[in-house]
Amino acid sequence: MTFSEMDWTGTGWAQSLQVSVFGNPLGTWLIGLGLVFAVAMMLPLIKRQIGRRLHARAGRDGAQVSRYAAQIVGGTRRSVMWLVALFVGARAVALSPKIDAALASITAVALLLQVALWAQGALDVWLQQRLDRARTTDVAAATTVGVLGFIGRVLLWSLALLMILDNLGFDITALVASLGIGGVAVALAMQNILGDLFASLSIALDKPFVIGDFIIVDDMLGTVEYVGLKTTRVRSLSGEQLVFANADLLKSRIRNYKRMYERRVLFGFGVLYQTPPEQLATIPPLVREIVEAQAGVRFDRAHFKSFGDSSLDFEVVYYVLDSDFNRYMDIQQAINFELVRRFAAQEIGFAFPTRTLHVNTLPAGLMAAGTPAAARD
Repeated sequence: MTFSEMDWTGTGWAQSLQVSVFGNPLGTWLIGLGLVFAVAMMLPLIKRQIGRRLHARAGRDGAQVSRYAAQIVGGTRRSVMWLVALFVGARAVALSPKIDAALASITAVALLLQVALWAQGALDVWLQQRLDRARTTDVAAATTVGVLGFIGRVLLWSLALLMILDNLGFDITALVASLGIGGVAVALAMQNILGDLFASLSIALDKPFVIGDFIIVDDMLGTVEYVGLKTTRVRSLSGEQLVFANADLLKSRIRNYKRMYERRVLFGFGVLYQTPPEQLATIPPLVREIVEAQAGVRFDRAHFKSFGDSSLDFEVVYYVLDSDFNRYMDIQQAINFELVRRFAAQEIGFAFPTRTLHVNTLPAGLMAAGTPAAARD
């Protein structure tokens, strides 16, 4: 009996369901097809319902975990759900062992990929959370996000690849062993690159500097713009970009001015030797008064330091309670202006390089006795 010759009423319908199609009754194929469509329709509804509940919970109490979980669940692929539905429907029919094994393997691989995507979504959410916190409270965390994200994704997808190969029947033990031997060879050939990679990880975890810090390395200085896997890039004061290998950078002595909470300032000046002692004694208190009149400073000391070649030298030390260089220069400029004004009012002269030549004149008798006869004539 052919498909077109079937009687689709009463007993004929029941007999038609028993017709064998590819080794299974037609009724069994219909049951399997019904399961496929039922599961394919049900899984998106479950996904949508879970997402709605998580979003509603996050909106009620501001729970970030619920919001992130909804974001992760929303990344479920429809193609994976159809594969799961096809696998469930195939349980209702008898398939050949090869087809059944192939379908099971494909479904398992799809599920592993979906789990890996969920894990990557969770990793991205965690990194985004760290990045959001870095913008508000922890600026140093911004440097670590890129490095941790790269390392996390490499580890995640390496593990997923090994599990997929194991599910497909490959001997991953031998593969891991061969990768270990090959890894040693690659590590020896790429030791400089790996050194920079581990140095970048060290920078990310130890945080000797972060993006935005002003640093000095040897005789080069500038603001950190980018910390990568191999290099760190610094924008110099003159405008050009300085590129440092991470390994070389960690071997250097780094001066981080962004971490400076206050700035110690030492400066000196000299006055004329002709300044009377009484006026010299008034200079340290006068300097202290001028420095303490400035906002955001802490006076330390002012002393008559030494006798210079052409000046009486004074030394002053104070602290600017701010790391900003322009702020320090504004304060020092105000102190200098006030020193000039106050010294002029008290007629105290600033010293400048001078040289005094003393000439001794001989008595007239000695000059005549010492003059040659030819000169006297």
